[in-house]
Amino acid sequence: MEHPAYGLLRPVTDTASVLLCENPGLMTLDGTNTWVLRGPGTDEMVVIDPGPDDKDEHIERLAALGPIPLVLISHRHSDHTGGIDRLVDMTGAVVRSVGSGFQRGLGGPLVDGEVIDAAGLKITVMATPGHTADSVSFLLDDAVLTADTILGRGTTVIDKEDGGLGDYLESLRRLHGIGHRTVLPGHGPELDDLVAISDMYLAHREERLEQVRGALRDLGEDAAARQVVEHVYTDVDEKLWDAAEWSVQAQLDYLRS
Repeated sequence: MEHPAYGLLRPVTDTASVLLCENPGLMTLDGTNTWVLRGPGTDEMVVIDPGPDDKDEHIERLAALGPIPLVLISHRHSDHTGGIDRLVDMTGAVVRSVGSGFQRGLGGPLVDGEVIDAAGLKITVMATPGHTADSVSFLLDDAVLTADTILGRGTTVIDKEDGGLGDYLESLRRLHGIGHRTVLPGHGPELDDLVAISDMYLAHREERLEQVRGALRDLGEDAAARQVVEHVYTDVDEKLWDAAEWSVQAQLDYLRS
């Protein structure tokens, strides 16, 4: 099976499979990837991001896969978290996240650097803020689950409420330092090489920053984010300009700080 494959548990690595939610959109690409992790010799599974509270049986399909004692949340956005309570009602799973708002049961908050021993696997938590302040990635022996910090295609939008470009660039550098691993993103297809894709992401951000610097030279140092979007993002579908405006505002905040 290849991406996208709706409603089917699609194996990607020896220990990670993906159940793609059918919630495609401008921000979700083909939909939200719910990752299902299971090591050898166990029936138990760890779920990363149950997805939205949808009506297409995604949560029911997920719950039917088998015992799910633990759910881990990558960040607060509803396309990753909306289905938490339905899944907990059906499975009794403990849910862990950075903030308290999505925790269920007694697992406690996720902590940068901790190693979670579950479902025959060791899963290392890595704080990767920037897309949102609470964003984390999850490291396996052969792969890294990057949620919305690195996507399967396109680039990431910096959240206008609590995202930050400085944090995001540092998170990309941290991920780059892990080395060559398969990338399992929150949206879009898996990618072969974390080093190559993080290099590309960093180069893209630097290119955009240079374009914003040029726009400020042309438009004036006090130019608004929307003016910069219209000046710089001529290569991007206008349907995405509202989201691009969030990223440009993050770039302006970064440059002006």
